Amino acid sequence: MRQTLTVIETSYLKRISIDQNGEKMDANKKTARIVGVLILAATATYMLGSGLLDSMLNAPDYLLHVYPNSTQVVIGVLLEFVDAAAVAAIGIMLFPILRKHNEAIALGYAGTRIIECSLVIVAGISSLSLITLSQEYVQAGAPAASYFEALGTLVVAQSGLAFQIAMIALGLGSLPFCYLLYRSRLIPRSMSVLGFIGYAALLIGGLLELFGLNLYMIQFLPGGVFELILPIWLIVKGFNSPAIVSEPDKTDLNERDKLSLSKA
Repeated sequence: MRQTLTVIETSYLKRISIDQNGEKMDANKKTARIVGVLILAATATYMLGSGLLDSMLNAPDYLLHVYPNSTQVVIGVLLEFVDAAAVAAIGIMLFPILRKHNEAIALGYAGTRIIECSLVIVAGISSLSLITLSQEYVQAGAPAASYFEALGTLVVAQSGLAFQIAMIALGLGSLPFCYLLYRSRLIPRSMSVLGFIGYAALLIGGLLELFGLNLYMIQFLPGGVFELILPIWLIVKGFNSPAIVSEPDKTDLNERDKLSLSKA
């Protein structure tokens, strides 16, 4: 009789564990879909925002046009702020999943995403300051033109520098992230390798541009492909289910089995 009760207890504990793991997998699949949407949203909003700003700021006489077209500048910056919020949310939402495999890498990835968010906001604030500068430039006229042009060049350079450092931070945090994805098999390993190559190119390209070497955006290509494939995979497939079950969960189940058998 006691042995029968022990078998029933063991079966019941396993069923509870299976139910709990099923709930965790459903939650992780939901998280994966949200992260996928956030990655797509971050990419889309930054491309649109930077497109609106670059089309104006890359013109030789941009100070004449920033203030009259301030609405375009504000919309562009707000889109970049949406990107910044999405970037921070990606790191925060992935942290509980990644920490099951390596807490240090999970924390580092979340931290660098938050740093990236902060630097994108700094770059956006710099762009907003050009509205006032442009207004003063138009009102001052030709006598003070060189002063305002020099100041405008400094502000634009500051915005670009903040962006470059943000990309370097992204590369630094994402290389261990891709290694963790490869080791844990949360996504196909070939995709993890593509991500590693992409972020390595981003990091090296960002460092080279700090030293004045213009790569004409080539460093963004492999990472851009990865950040297009990854969110689609996460939305459609989610993370690989066997990799989601953490070792502590498996250990807890084994300990319960041993405890039940010892009572027999």
